[in-house]
Amino acid sequence: MPRYILVRSTASTNSYLAKMAMILPCGTVIHTPEQTAGRGQRGNSWESETGKNAIFSMLLKKPAVSVTNQFYISEAVSLAVVEVLLRYADGFSVKWPNDIYHGDKKICGMLIEHSVMGTGINHSIIGVGINVNQTEFVSDAPNPVSLAQILGREVPVEEILHGVCEAIEKRCAFDEYAENDFDELHASYLQSLYRNDGNMYSFALPDGSAFQAKIAGVYPSGLLMLTKADGVTDTFAFKEVNFF
Repeated sequence: MPRYILVRSTASTNSYLAKMAMILPCGTVIHTPEQTAGRGQRGNSWESETGKNAIFSMLLKKPAVSVTNQFYISEAVSLAVVEVLLRYADGFSVKWPNDIYHGDKKICGMLIEHSVMGTGINHSIIGVGINVNQTEFVSDAPNPVSLAQILGREVPVEEILHGVCEAIEKRCAFDEYAENDFDELHASYLQSLYRNDGNMYSFALPDGSAFQAKIAGVYPSGLLMLTKADGVTDTFAFKEVNFF
Protein backbone atom coordinates (compact mmCIF):
# COMPACT_ATOMS: atom_id res chain seq x y z
CA MET A 1 0.00 0.00 0.00
CA PRO A 2 1.18 3.56 -0.64
CA ARG A 3 2.71 5.42 2.31
CA TYR A 4 1.30 8.95 2.53
CA ILE A 5 3.15 12.00 3.83
CA LEU A 6 1.16 15.23 4.07
CA VAL A 7 3.04 18.48 3.50
CA ARG A 8 1.00 21.55 4.41
CA SER A 9 2.51 23.70 1.65
CA THR A 10 5.32 23.26 -0.86
CA ALA A 11 6.50 24.79 -4.09
CA SER A 12 6.44 21.44 -5.91
CA THR A 13 5.74 17.94 -4.62
CA ASN A 14 8.11 16.53 -7.26
CA SER A 15 10.96 18.73 -6.05
CA TYR A 16 10.15 17.96 -2.41
CA LEU A 17 10.17 14.21 -3.02
CA ALA A 18 13.32 14.34 -5.16
CA LYS A 19 15.34 15.67 -2.23
CA MET A 20 14.48 12.57 -0.16
CA ALA A 21 14.10 9.92 -2.85
CA MET A 22 17.24 8.05 -1.82
CA ILE A 23 16.06 7.44 1.76
CA LEU A 24 12.31 6.97 1.32
CA PRO A 25 10.73 3.60 0.47
CA CYS A 26 9.07 2.73 -2.80
CA GLY A 27 5.43 3.77 -2.81
CA THR A 28 5.92 6.92 -0.74
CA VAL A 29 3.42 9.64 -1.67
CA ILE A 30 4.00 13.31 -0.91
CA HIS A 31 0.70 15.19 -1.08
CA THR A 32 -0.27 18.74 -0.26
CA PRO A 33 -3.32 21.01 -0.16
CA GLU A 34 -1.19 23.93 -1.35
CA GLN A 35 1.38 23.79 -4.13
CA THR A 36 2.78 27.20 -4.97
CA ALA A 37 4.89 26.46 -8.04
CA GLY A 38 3.64 23.24 -9.58
CA ARG A 39 5.51 22.14 -12.68
CA GLY A 40 4.15 20.45 -15.79
CA GLN A 41 5.29 19.22 -19.18
CA ARG A 42 7.13 21.70 -21.42
CA GLY A 43 7.84 23.98 -18.46
CA ASN A 44 4.17 24.80 -17.90
CA SER A 45 2.84 25.73 -14.46
CA TRP A 46 -0.15 24.13 -12.75
CA GLU A 47 -2.87 26.24 -11.12
CA SER A 48 -4.44 24.80 -7.97
CA GLU A 49 -6.74 26.40 -5.41
CA THR A 50 -5.68 25.48 -1.88
CA GLY A 51 -7.38 22.35 -0.55
CA LYS A 52 -9.48 21.76 -3.64
CA ASN A 53 -7.43 19.33 -5.68
CA ALA A 54 -5.42 16.12 -5.50
CA ILE A 55 -1.80 17.23 -5.75
CA PHE A 56 0.82 14.55 -5.14
CA SER A 57 4.05 12.87 -6.17
CA MET A 58 4.65 9.14 -5.85
CA LEU A 59 8.01 7.37 -5.69
CA LEU A 60 8.76 4.22 -7.68
CA LYS A 61 12.10 2.54 -7.01
CA LYS A 62 13.81 0.46 -9.67
CA PRO A 63 10.67 -0.10 -11.76
CA ALA A 64 11.14 -3.24 -13.84
CA VAL A 65 11.33 -1.48 -17.19
CA SER A 66 14.40 -0.39 -19.13
CA VAL A 67 15.23 3.21 -19.97
CA THR A 68 14.20 2.58 -23.58
CA ASN A 69 10.79 1.35 -22.38
CA GLN A 70 10.22 4.08 -19.79
CA PHE A 71 7.06 5.23 -21.59
CA TYR A 72 5.32 2.18 -20.13
CA ILE A 73 5.35 4.06 -16.82
CA SER A 74 3.59 7.02 -18.40
CA GLU A 75 1.01 4.71 -19.97
CA ALA A 76 0.38 2.86 -16.71
CA VAL A 77 -0.04 6.06 -14.69
CA SER A 78 -2.32 7.63 -17.29
CA LEU A 79 -4.55 4.57 -17.37
CA ALA A 80 -4.63 4.44 -13.56
CA VAL A 81 -5.98 8.00 -13.40
CA VAL A 82 -8.57 7.31 -16.11
CA GLU A 83 -9.59 4.08 -14.40
CA VAL A 84 -10.40 5.91 -11.17
CA LEU A 85 -12.13 8.90 -12.80
CA LEU A 86 -14.36 6.55 -14.80
CA ARG A 87 -15.84 5.40 -11.49
CA TYR A 88 -17.47 8.82 -11.29
CA ALA A 89 -18.36 9.74 -14.89
CA ASP A 90 -17.85 8.73 -18.52
CA GLY A 91 -15.90 10.58 -21.17
CA PHE A 92 -12.29 10.54 -19.91
CA SER A 93 -9.34 9.99 -22.23
CA VAL A 94 -5.55 10.36 -22.35
CA LYS A 95 -4.26 13.24 -24.42
CA TRP A 96 -0.82 12.26 -25.65
CA PRO A 97 1.50 11.91 -23.91
CA ASN A 98 -0.20 11.89 -20.48
CA ASP A 99 -2.70 14.69 -19.90
CA ILE A 100 -6.14 13.45 -18.86
CA TYR A 101 -9.12 15.01 -20.59
CA HIS A 102 -12.87 15.01 -20.15
CA GLY A 103 -14.27 15.74 -23.57
CA ASP A 104 -12.07 18.57 -24.81
CA LYS A 105 -11.14 19.89 -21.36
CA LYS A 106 -8.14 19.08 -19.18
CA ILE A 107 -8.76 17.63 -15.74
CA CYS A 108 -5.32 16.25 -14.93
CA GLY A 109 -1.70 16.92 -15.75
CA MET A 110 1.38 15.02 -14.75
CA LEU A 111 5.15 15.28 -14.75
CA ILE A 112 7.12 12.04 -14.55
CA GLU A 113 10.83 12.37 -13.84
CA HIS A 114 13.33 9.50 -13.94
CA SER A 115 16.71 9.00 -12.31
CA VAL A 116 18.67 6.77 -14.68
CA MET A 117 21.53 4.44 -13.83
CA GLY A 118 23.08 2.71 -16.85
CA THR A 119 20.34 1.02 -18.85
CA GLY A 120 17.98 0.92 -15.88
CA ILE A 121 15.84 3.39 -13.97
CA ASN A 122 17.00 3.92 -10.41
CA HIS A 123 13.77 5.63 -9.40
CA SER A 124 10.85 7.52 -10.91
CA ILE A 125 8.94 10.41 -9.40
CA ILE A 126 5.35 10.55 -10.62
CA GLY A 127 3.85 14.00 -10.14
CA VAL A 128 0.09 14.28 -10.64
CA GLY A 129 -2.38 17.14 -10.32
CA ILE A 130 -6.10 16.36 -10.58
CA ASN A 131 -8.75 19.09 -10.53
CA VAL A 132 -11.25 17.73 -8.02
CA ASN A 133 -13.34 20.49 -6.40
CA GLN A 134 -11.99 23.72 -7.93
CA THR A 135 -14.69 25.54 -9.88
CA GLU A 136 -13.01 28.85 -10.71
CA PHE A 137 -9.79 29.03 -12.72
CA VAL A 138 -7.99 32.36 -13.01
CA SER A 139 -4.88 31.44 -15.00
CA ASP A 140 -4.66 31.64 -18.77
CA ALA A 141 -4.97 27.86 -19.11
CA PRO A 142 -7.35 27.47 -22.05
CA ASN A 143 -9.53 24.54 -21.08
CA PRO A 144 -9.48 23.42 -17.41
CA VAL A 145 -12.28 21.41 -15.84
CA SER A 146 -12.76 19.73 -12.48
CA LEU A 147 -14.60 16.63 -11.32
CA ALA A 148 -16.96 18.84 -9.30
CA GLN A 149 -17.89 20.76 -12.45
CA ILE A 150 -18.54 17.53 -14.31
CA LEU A 151 -20.63 15.97 -11.53
CA GLY A 152 -22.29 19.08 -10.13
CA ARG A 153 -21.11 18.12 -6.63
CA GLU A 154 -17.92 17.92 -4.62
CA VAL A 155 -15.95 14.73 -4.08
CA PRO A 156 -13.61 14.13 -1.11
CA VAL A 157 -10.09 14.94 -2.31
CA GLU A 158 -8.53 12.11 -0.28
CA GLU A 159 -10.93 9.65 -1.92
CA ILE A 160 -9.46 10.55 -5.31
CA LEU A 161 -5.91 10.66 -3.95
CA HIS A 162 -6.05 7.21 -2.39
CA GLY A 163 -7.91 5.64 -5.30
CA VAL A 164 -5.44 6.93 -7.87
CA CYS A 165 -2.32 6.09 -5.86
CA GLU A 166 -3.52 2.53 -5.27
CA ALA A 167 -4.32 2.18 -8.98
CA ILE A 168 -0.87 3.50 -9.92
CA GLU A 169 0.84 1.08 -7.55
CA LYS A 170 -1.08 -1.83 -9.05
CA ARG A 171 -0.50 -0.88 -12.69
CA CYS A 172 3.20 -0.11 -12.12
CA ALA A 173 3.99 -3.50 -10.56
CA PHE A 174 5.95 -4.33 -13.70
CA ASP A 175 7.93 -7.11 -12.04
CA GLU A 176 4.66 -9.06 -11.94
CA TYR A 177 3.91 -8.54 -15.64
CA ALA A 178 3.98 -11.39 -18.13
CA GLU A 179 5.36 -10.55 -21.57
CA ASN A 180 1.92 -10.03 -23.12
CA ASP A 181 0.87 -7.74 -20.24
CA PHE A 182 3.04 -4.98 -21.70
CA ASP A 183 1.31 -5.45 -25.05
CA GLU A 184 -2.07 -5.22 -23.33
CA LEU A 185 -0.98 -2.10 -21.45
CA HIS A 186 0.03 -0.40 -24.68
CA ALA A 187 -3.17 -1.49 -26.43
CA SER A 188 -5.28 -0.09 -23.58
CA TYR A 189 -3.38 3.19 -23.77
CA LEU A 190 -4.08 3.46 -27.50
CA GLN A 191 -7.76 2.68 -26.95
CA SER A 192 -7.96 5.45 -24.33
CA LEU A 193 -6.10 8.01 -26.44
CA TYR A 194 -7.78 11.36 -27.05
CA ARG A 195 -8.81 11.84 -30.70
CA ASN A 196 -7.58 8.41 -31.71
CA ASP A 197 -10.73 7.81 -33.73
CA GLY A 198 -9.47 7.79 -37.31
CA ASN A 199 -10.54 11.39 -38.01
CA MET A 200 -8.33 14.25 -39.16
CA TYR A 201 -7.48 16.99 -36.65
CA SER A 202 -5.34 20.12 -36.60
CA PHE A 203 -1.83 19.98 -35.18
CA ALA A 204 0.76 22.72 -34.76
CA LEU A 205 4.54 22.72 -35.00
CA PRO A 206 6.79 24.83 -32.73
CA ASP A 207 7.20 27.44 -35.52
CA GLY A 208 3.43 28.03 -35.52
CA SER A 209 2.66 26.25 -38.78
CA ALA A 210 -0.33 23.90 -38.77
CA PHE A 211 -1.33 20.76 -40.59
CA GLN A 212 -4.14 18.22 -40.67
CA ALA A 213 -3.48 14.65 -39.61
CA LYS A 214 -4.92 11.63 -37.88
CA ILE A 215 -3.30 9.62 -35.11
CA ALA A 216 -1.74 6.49 -36.53
CA GLY A 217 -0.38 5.17 -33.25
CA VAL A 218 2.22 5.64 -30.55
CA TYR A 219 5.51 3.77 -30.44
CA PRO A 220 6.37 2.07 -27.13
CA SER A 221 9.10 4.69 -26.85
CA GLY A 222 6.38 7.36 -26.66
CA LEU A 223 6.80 8.85 -30.14
CA LEU A 224 3.49 9.91 -31.69
CA MET A 225 2.71 8.75 -35.24
CA LEU A 226 0.59 11.11 -37.33
CA THR A 227 -0.64 10.40 -40.86
CA LYS A 228 -1.14 13.60 -42.87
CA ALA A 229 -3.68 14.24 -45.59
CA ASP A 230 -1.17 13.19 -48.27
CA GLY A 231 -0.83 9.78 -46.63
CA VAL A 232 2.67 10.38 -45.27
CA THR A 233 3.20 9.25 -41.66
CA ASP A 234 5.66 11.18 -39.51
CA THR A 235 6.75 10.67 -35.92
CA PHE A 236 6.98 13.34 -33.23
CA ALA A 237 8.53 13.57 -29.79
CA PHE A 238 6.85 15.29 -26.82
CA LYS A 239 7.79 18.88 -27.65
CA GLU A 240 7.68 18.64 -31.42
CA VAL A 241 3.93 18.92 -32.02
CA ASN A 242 0.83 20.24 -30.27
CA PHE A 243 -2.88 19.64 -30.65
CA PHE A 244 -5.04 22.57 -31.72
